[in-house]
Amino acid sequence: MSVEQVANDFARLGAGIAMLGAVGGGIGVGIATKGLLDAMSRQPAIQKPAFINFLIGAALAEATSIYALFIALQLLG
Repeated sequence: MSVEQVANDFARLGAGIAMLGAVGGGIGVGIATKGLLDAMSRQPAIQKPAFINFLIGAALAEATSIYALFIALQLLG
């Protein structure tokens, strides 16, 4: 085994580990959605402000998934 092959194998391993960040983003959005639906079912009057806050939080959670994907692609490329 050459040094380049070992480095390539570790890069693939690192890309797989980086994609665990995508799983975390999905879980985060799921938990945020549950919280939003619970809040709107208890107080229907707060639907609009709660939804705006949810969109900001979901965008931040998804940003971590996009960063993890970018890092994984950089390791593979």
